Amino acid sequence: MQRLRVRYAKRGRLRFTSHRDFSRAFERAVFRARVPMAYSSGFNPHPRISYAGAAPTGSASEAEYLELALAAVVDPADIHASLAEALPDGLDVVEVVESAGGSLSDLLEASRWRLEVPGTADEVADEVTAFLAADSVTVQRMTKKGLRDLDARAPVLSLAVVAAAPPTVTLELLIRHLVPAVRPDDVLAAMAAVSGREPGGVPLLTRLEQGPLDLSDTGNAQVRDPLHLG
Repeated sequence: MQRLRVRYAKRGRLRFTSHRDFSRAFERAVFRARVPMAYSSGFNPHPRISYAGAAPTGSASEAEYLELALAAVVDPADIHASLAEALPDGLDVVEVVESAGGSLSDLLEASRWRLEVPGTADEVADEVTAFLAADSVTVQRMTKKGLRDLDARAPVLSLAVVAAAPPTVTLELLIRHLVPAVRPDDVLAAMAAVSGREPGGVPLLTRLEQGPLDLSDTGNAQVRDPLHLG
């Protein structure tokens, strides 16, 4: 059995696609592209697709991942071309490679995000400073298990203003994946709680990278490419 790993992007209006909607769209694309999928056993077989580290609904992403189990050996470049043609614009295949083995989910230890938020550079910079100075900042989020308290400060490895183009400011966030997961919107809620400033407008959140966390360079943590670890 051949296994392929796929990096795909959610762009534009397709960032509002839920994980369930995406999985349905992807299974239809696999069928249209005539990918020789392996199927689960039982009375209701499904194509063997493993999804890993999906971004929250409403967030754009350049680094989403899944793994395919195939019943025949194929050229990854052919699968890339076939899926790219079958998927709608905005759900875009970035890369397809042979699996190196092991768990894809275990490789996704951290994410780097771009956050475009309303406000002035000074206001947002002050919020970032106050947030980073805190030992912990508790926020609440409704989950499948009910309302949960989360420490939004604990997983944040870096947060900085990188650009300002009124009326928005761009932040870059590096966040470690913990359980339960802390999301970029949790970090923004924590910044507002610390500063006392009510956020105005809707932020645009885009995941830029997702993969193994490299802490070898002191003070400059990096997210490595999970498809190319050699």
